[in-house]
Amino acid sequence: MSDIIKLLPDSVANQIAAGEVIQRPASAIKELMENAIDAGAVRIQVVVKDSGKSFMQVIDDGHGMSETDARLSFERHATSKINQANDLFAIRTMGFRGEALASIAAVAMVEMKTRLHSNDVGTELEIAGSKVESQQPTACPTGTAITIKNLFYNIPARRNFLKSNASETRHIVEEFQRVALAFPEKSFSLTQDGVQVFNLTAGNLKQRITGIFGNGYNERIVPTQEDTTILKIEGYIGKPEFAKKTRGEQFLFVNRRFIKSSYINHAISDAFADLLPPNTFPSYFLFIEIDPSKIDINIHPTKTEIKFEDEKSIYAIIRAATKRALGKFSITPSLDFDQETAFNIPVSMYGTLPRQPEVKVDKSYNPFTAENNAKKNTHGWENLYIKSSDQPSDLFEVEPASRPNQKIKIFGQFALKYILACNSEGMLLIDQKRAHERILYERHAKLLSQSAQAIQQDLFPIKIEFSTADAHLIKEIEPELKKIGFDISELGGTTFVLNGVPSGTERGREKYILEAILESYKNQSTLSNDQQTEKILRSFASTIAISYGVTLNMEEMERIVHDLFECDVKEWSPTGKKTFKLLTEQDLHSLF
Repeated sequence: MSDIIKLLPDSVANQIAAGEVIQRPASAIKELMENAIDAGAVRIQVVVKDSGKSFMQVIDDGHGMSETDARLSFERHATSKINQANDLFAIRTMGFRGEALASIAAVAMVEMKTRLHSNDVGTELEIAGSKVESQQPTACPTGTAITIKNLFYNIPARRNFLKSNASETRHIVEEFQRVALAFPEKSFSLTQDGVQVFNLTAGNLKQRITGIFGNGYNERIVPTQEDTTILKIEGYIGKPEFAKKTRGEQFLFVNRRFIKSSYINHAISDAFADLLPPNTFPSYFLFIEIDPSKIDINIHPTKTEIKFEDEKSIYAIIRAATKRALGKFSITPSLDFDQETAFNIPVSMYGTLPRQPEVKVDKSYNPFTAENNAKKNTHGWENLYIKSSDQPSDLFEVEPASRPNQKIKIFGQFALKYILACNSEGMLLIDQKRAHERILYERHAKLLSQSAQAIQQDLFPIKIEFSTADAHLIKEIEPELKKIGFDISELGGTTFVLNGVPSGTERGREKYILEAILESYKNQSTLSNDQQTEKILRSFASTIAISYGVTLNMEEMERIVHDLFECDVKEWSPTGKKTFKLLTEQDLHSLF
């Protein structure tokens, strides 16, 4: 039998390595930005076209390279930072893995121009598919400029797995933000298809946070700091009332390297115990400085995972530092935990505002007159147990229902969350929010299927400013937003104009509703267009539905119950939760 094991050619080995290191255009951007940081660059420019698929460029004003170093930098396992295996446990630089440039050159056409500060002439190098096409002297600025063209041109299968331009741009923005946050003392810019997305000047961390996410974050975050013999912590944590439904704004850096750690995330979340509503996540921008020998950062090809030597102590320190910051700035629970995040305006979607408590004073009343004695004051005591607005309604018919011509009697509202009613089958406890979600979802889904979405046109168009990342998301899902009734268009940069909204949208809450839809949509980039529309529709219905804690009058309760039992799927909310519970006579007997 002949030998079957053989060594792979370098070009094939580099393509395999590229599969681990360069997964998409954003991966290449990250590696090149980290190399620029290590080169001592003060200003780093990123230029992208076609979401990085056809063109990416990273320009820095760092040290630059000699002619020999420029050539060797594209060799596999070539690095200036590691001489022996033990060096892996003392790394404080960023782009230490000697596979990045070799991996990029294996799957793209690469051009490098670089010049040392001490040299008058630089070096220009062109490589395609790991093959050096040319190397020659050139006139260029000091530092390094690397251009990547036609990523995955020689691996069509991998190129076909890239997502839409909007989705790939979003990944690039995320990687750019992570590196820019880690080094606020450096200047960064990002240009996409000729439009400057970011132009971040050097400053402190808070300035960098607001430069990326908007000036509103000045009021949303509080500082935290802790210095121990084990580690040093600095950064900012978000106030509980600005918690999100996704983890998109959770940034953790260890020795300035962005990492993901469920263990540390749990420590931070635990510090927020009883301060957050369910299924929401706090924002944080935390930097940990620790002895590199106490961590292992080379456990994953993307270098985003980490292992700590003393995890228990680190957990305790981070949790304590977060709680101390929350206490120091007198952050206490300020949310209705049953409400949707960031929406604490209790407005009924049936056109009436919550009824304010009324105090009626009988100015003619004199407690000292004989006719107003204690005995007469007890007259009508039974009325204390029935609110005047919640008197049982007349029976009304609902069609279709679980049984034709079924009659339902409404008694009132309980705990500002449930509608109490009964029919011939028993007692009904109806969740007012979930019921309203189902009603709104089916109403707009039917309009969508008929291409007849009802739109409330705004007399005066509304200008809305989003963060850069959210602006890219809006562009990505703009067709789906328009399908459900949002007449939105790009004004320029991160500013949009809203000319109309779906019927039932409360005036003044347009931006909140769009932000809630974005939060729900994040991390769902693999959905098909139909699934995207479905998810956006569910999020929209959930956001504008009547919240818990809202007082409903009898007319509103009747409308909800009537509309719910006309729905095609009345038992479940759009997210698969029960809308009502039926207690039969037997169920009630069993309680006693």
